[in-house]
Amino acid sequence: MKKKAQKQQDMGVMEFAQPVSIPQKKKSLVRNILLWTFEILVVILFAYVVVYFFGQSRKNIGQSMDVTLSGGDTVLLNVMAYQLGAPKRGDVISFKPNGSMTGHSSIKRIIGLPGETIQIKDGMIYIDGSVYLEKKNYPVMTNPGIAADEIKLGEKEYFVLGDNRNNSEDSRFADVGPVRSEYIEGKVWFVFSSQGHGGFLKD
Repeated sequence: MKKKAQKQQDMGVMEFAQPVSIPQKKKSLVRNILLWTFEILVVILFAYVVVYFFGQSRKNIGQSMDVTLSGGDTVLLNVMAYQLGAPKRGDVISFKPNGSMTGHSSIKRIIGLPGETIQIKDGMIYIDGSVYLEKKNYPVMTNPGIAADEIKLGEKEYFVLGDNRNNSEDSRFADVGPVRSEYIEGKVWFVFSSQGHGGFLKD
C-alpha cells in the first residue's frame, strides 16, 4: 500500500510539473503579428530613406535659372549624391545662401570647384586662367560683379551662377559669394513644372 501511495504521489508531482502547452493556433497568430510588425517597420524605414535622400522638395523662386527652370517650379533633391561624393561642375544645386536657415533656398549651377581660380572677363568665364566653354549657349554676362577680379576658391567653396546670367544673384555678388559645401542641401534631379519642361533634369 505504501508503494502504491508513493507511486500515485510521484505521478501527481510529474503531472503538476508538466509545462502548459500553447495551442498551435495561438503560436501561429503571435508569429504572424511579429512578422507583420517587422514588415511594416521595414516599409516605414524604406519610405523614410527614399523621401529623405531623394524626395526633399524645394521651390525655385524668380527667373535666375531660366530656361532650365522657371519661377514657381518645384524640384526634388538628391541628398545622397553629396554624401557619397563631391559636387561636380555643371550640377544644379540647392543651397542656403550664407548658411542662413531662415531664408529660402537658392538654386544655381556649379561653375567653379574648390581650389580653382575664377574670373569673368568680356562676358566669358575663366577657370585657372583658361576660358571655360560650356555645353549650352548661355547669355553673355554683362556684369562680372566681384568676379571681375580673380576669385580663389577655398578647399570647401564652390562658385555658382544662374543660367539666366544677366538676371541672377549668384557668386558674382558679395551677398552670395562662393558657396561653402556645408550649405549645399542637395543636387536637383527632378522637376515638376507647369511650363512644359518637367521631368528628370538634364545636364
